[in-house]
Amino acid sequence: MRTLQERLDDLLPKIQSADFLKGHGLTNQANYYIFSYDPKDEMMVREHVRYLVDRINDDPATARHVVEFDLYEMMLKILKEKGYLDKNFAMEEKYGSGRILEATRRTLRLTQDDDQVIKYIREHVSPGEIILITGVGKAFPIIRSHEILNNIFKASDNSPVILFFPGSYTGQELVLFNTVKDDNYYRAVPIVQD
Repeated sequence: MRTLQERLDDLLPKIQSADFLKGHGLTNQANYYIFSYDPKDEMMVREHVRYLVDRINDDPATARHVVEFDLYEMMLKILKEKGYLDKNFAMEEKYGSGRILEATRRTLRLTQDDDQVIKYIREHVSPGEIILITGVGKAFPIIRSHEILNNIFKASDNSPVILFFPGSYTGQELVLFNTVKDDNYYRAVPIVQD
């Protein structure tokens, strides 16, 4: 089994390769990738994502551009812009976490036609940009990764998407934190081999 550092080191050449922007599979389906990792390595992965964003976006020799979307940070921005963030804090204090989780999901309109997270991504990505999705663990249980993956096509024009997932992905099953079965998901492939 390869080390996390070896797998992280493979990301930049993979993203810079000519084949990366093409679809994968027999029918060239969308470029949805997952980089799964042990949750204990979260800080190392965060640092490497920052490195990737800086390295790719600051390289004048490449036409590629990446945009990172941290699900948790997006959620906070959306709630603040709508004037709900302080209300959520007050509601949680009064009624507890259980009620606030469902209220926040309703506010974000997750998986609906006007899903606010997907809308935010759509408004902040340009055609051809590579989308990096982080903050999966921080946003759980409000935002579920399979919901984002199932709906990301509404936000991007066939842009490659890499989901950084703190847990395991078998090619069919997402297991958050290596303990919580998120849901089955079949359209993504591991971006680098374990």
